[in-house]
Amino acid sequence: MDQLALLFVLLLGALVSVPVGDRLGLPAPVLMTLLGIVLALLEFVPDVEVPPDLILPLLLPPLLYAAVRRTSWRQFAVNKRPIFLLAVALVFVTMLCVGAVAHAIVPGLPIGAALALGALIAPPDPVAATAVAGRLGLPRRLVSILEGEGLFNDVTAIVLYHVAIAAVVSGTFSPWEAGLDLVLSAVVAVAVGLALGWGANRLMGLLDEPTLQIGLTLLVPYASYVMAEELHGSGVLAVLTTAMFLAEYGADPDDVLTRLAGHTFWDVVDTLVTGVAFGLIGLELHNALRTASGRWGELLGWAAAVVGVVVLVRLLWLLPATWLTRRLHARRDHDEDIPVSWRETVVMWWSGMRGVASVALVLAIPLRTDDGSAFPNRDEIVFIAFGVILATLLVQGLTLPWLVKRLGVRSDTEREKEFEKELAVRAARAAKSRLREIESDEELPEELSEQMLRRAFEIGVRISPDMGAEERREAHEHRVRRLKRIRRIQQEMLSAARHEVLAARSEPGADPEIVDRVLRHLDVRSLR
Repeated sequence: MDQLALLFVLLLGALVSVPVGDRLGLPAPVLMTLLGIVLALLEFVPDVEVPPDLILPLLLPPLLYAAVRRTSWRQFAVNKRPIFLLAVALVFVTMLCVGAVAHAIVPGLPIGAALALGALIAPPDPVAATAVAGRLGLPRRLVSILEGEGLFNDVTAIVLYHVAIAAVVSGTFSPWEAGLDLVLSAVVAVAVGLALGWGANRLMGLLDEPTLQIGLTLLVPYASYVMAEELHGSGVLAVLTTAMFLAEYGADPDDVLTRLAGHTFWDVVDTLVTGVAFGLIGLELHNALRTASGRWGELLGWAAAVVGVVVLVRLLWLLPATWLTRRLHARRDHDEDIPVSWRETVVMWWSGMRGVASVALVLAIPLRTDDGSAFPNRDEIVFIAFGVILATLLVQGLTLPWLVKRLGVRSDTEREKEFEKELAVRAARAAKSRLREIESDEELPEELSEQMLRRAFEIGVRISPDMGAEERREAHEHRVRRLKRIRRIQQEMLSAARHEVLAARSEPGADPEIVDRVLRHLDVRSLR
């Protein structure tokens, strides 16, 4: 098997792991990690030859962009306090604790190298957190916090990692320079992200084809990451800034086709890249196996100790941090999302899995320092890091669904239905308001006006049938039945039309491009 065949196996596994995971009640990323481990143990499977410095630029931009599309700037702004406590403060505390323990238990490990180890395993993986939490039916407030933590903690961890590595390689360290680097990295990243977001938004207006616009959204995250890194900024923060700018200002409410196609495209990209990323984690097991030759007991003991520190520090930090946030939330009029019970706090604690970023950072550790000597204890750091990554991914990832079910943590479906109903009412009122504006400008026949008024009401009912209980209560059930019947008949008519158009594709002289264009119009009409 060569590298290309291995890539195809991972891509196929990424697709198959989704339905298999749904049936088994297990997260797809965890199944892909297990697949990677199995492949790594097979003799005919080659070692992965992706340069370490390309793993983050290749995998993180599309994954981060896809994750940001599911959230909004408002969510981050509202939840800035819990996100800061998790994404900045907790990463820093975890790095210090891991560094102190590793320096104490690993003979000859310098404090700088120990802190580098702490930095690279400090951030929970944003992809693992969102992929796992999003499929377990957790309350939206928990998913929002986990998404925010996962998206922003890499920014802090990567900067701290580079500072620690630079200190070991050069032999010098300045706290003031490290702090300045952190601030400058953030400023450059935000500037690059906003500039590219603005430029991409303007370019979207010039590209009137959905295919071209979606293609641009694939290029923009990579451009943002690479440009920020070239200017010594945080590529991760730049991608987040660009994605949030486009999500906030780049959406055209009337561009239905681009929005539908874009959602489908990014769902496919998210599934494939996530699968490949976690498959690579399992495949990199050979690095740990090679390091542990003849030293299994000693290295496993060190790895277990660091895993314990990582898991325990997260719990000991979350308990007071959640309590403090809840107290501040009670004193102020905030809408921020916080865990409302100890059960939700436990789920947040057990969701701290490590993944793609940690793998890329550990593989990117230099082989030598500036004076030509070997990087101190590099093999031990690699083994411990992979031990933490695999332990958190497999143990926590495999048991998280059971824990969620055991604790009874579920999303607030009633609240979600109420919000959906509220949006349906707002949508119907907006349609009616626009109808009144049209009636004031144009003379509409009474029959047409009444028909359009019913259509405006039906816009809301299609979103949330329950809203009819508030408007026209007496006719609600009749209208819902009538609407369902109309939609069924309309769908059957459109299905017949699609079958006829699709059959024309095989007729002599038929232009496939024209057939596909007509079919696309029918498909869009079917979704309305």
